[in-house]
Amino acid sequence: MEVTYKRLNDPVLIAARDKWLSRIWDMYNGKSDMIFFLQGCMFKSTCEDYLSYFSRDMYETPEQWLCECLAYLDEHAENILDENTFYPVAISYEPYGVHFIDKILGAEVFFQDEQWYSNYLSTPVGQLTYPDLENNETWRKAQQTAIAFANSGTTLPVFGLPGIISTLNAALNIYGEALLVEMYENPENVMHDFNVINHVQRDMHNWFRRTIPEKQLSPALPGAGRTQPPGFGHVCGCSSQLISPELYRKFVMQFDAASLGVYPNGGMIHLCGSHSQHIPVWREMKEVRCVQINDRAACDLELYYKGLREDQLIYFNPCEQMTVDDAFRITGGHRTIFVAKCK
Repeated sequence: MEVTYKRLNDPVLIAARDKWLSRIWDMYNGKSDMIFFLQGCMFKSTCEDYLSYFSRDMYETPEQWLCECLAYLDEHAENILDENTFYPVAISYEPYGVHFIDKILGAEVFFQDEQWYSNYLSTPVGQLTYPDLENNETWRKAQQTAIAFANSGTTLPVFGLPGIISTLNAALNIYGEALLVEMYENPENVMHDFNVINHVQRDMHNWFRRTIPEKQLSPALPGAGRTQPPGFGHVCGCSSQLISPELYRKFVMQFDAASLGVYPNGGMIHLCGSHSQHIPVWREMKEVRCVQINDRAACDLELYYKGLREDQLIYFNPCEQMTVDDAFRITGGHRTIFVAKCK
C-alpha cells in the first residue's frame, strides 16, 4: 500500500527549507552577514539510542526503516518553520558508521561498546583491488535504501549518505600505522591503494547523484549539523592530523580534491582534531568551500577564520574551550554557521 505523507510535500515547508539554504548561499557570495544557527537534523531510530545506525532495522529491513524515518519526519517537519534556527528535515543513513567503506573493501567490521570498529586487512599495502560492487551485500542494501527514498514521493526531506569518509581515513581504517610507514618506504604502494579507494568512493558519490534528486541529496551527514545547499560534497579530514603538510600535499590533496570535485560546488571538510597545519593548502584548494570543526578543531576557530579565504565558510560546533560567545568575539558571525540552538 502506498503511504501518503501529509507534510513532506508541503509547499510552505519546502519554501522555508529553500529560504534557509539560500541564506547559506548568500553567505558564500558575501551578500549576508546574518547570524546563522543550524541544529542538525531530525531522524527516526527504532531503538532507544538516538543514533540511527544502532537500529537493527537499518541493516535487516532497510526499506521498513526508511518508512519509519519518513513517518517520524512527517510528524515533526513543521520545526523547519522556526525563524531563528534551521532545523533540516533529514534522514541520516549511516550503516556501520565511519566503517561503511571498510566493509565494502573487505575488512571485518564489528560492533562493540556501542560503536563500530574494523579489523585491518591481512594483505599488505599496495595490493588492494576494486571490489565487486554488483555482488556486495552492503552496497546493494545502500542502493536499495536510496532507491526507496527516491521513490517515496516526498520532496521536502534530504537523504544523508553513508559514511563515504575520505581516501586517507579509509586507508588508515584498513591498514593502521602500516600505511604511514609505507608513505616513507614505499610511496608507490600507497598511491596504488589510494587510487583504488578513491575510485570506489567517486563511483558511489556519482551513483547517489544519479539516483537522488540534487535538492534532496546530502553527502555531508545532516545528522551532525553539516547540512549544505544542493550540489556540495563532503570528506572527513579527521586523520589528516597525523601527517605533515608535505605528506598531505603529496598523498592526500589530489584525492580530497577529486572526491569534492564530483560535486559542482566543491564542498566541506570535516575536522575534529589538530589540523591547522593544513590551512594553507585548504586555502589554495578551490574544491574546499567550507570546513566543519568540532571538539579539538573548534579550539582553533580563530586560525581557520583568519587563514581561510573569504569565500570559505566555517561550520562551528561549540565546545567547553570555545563557546558560542567566544566564537562571536572572533568572527562576529561572519562566514560562520553555528551548530547550536539560537538562545
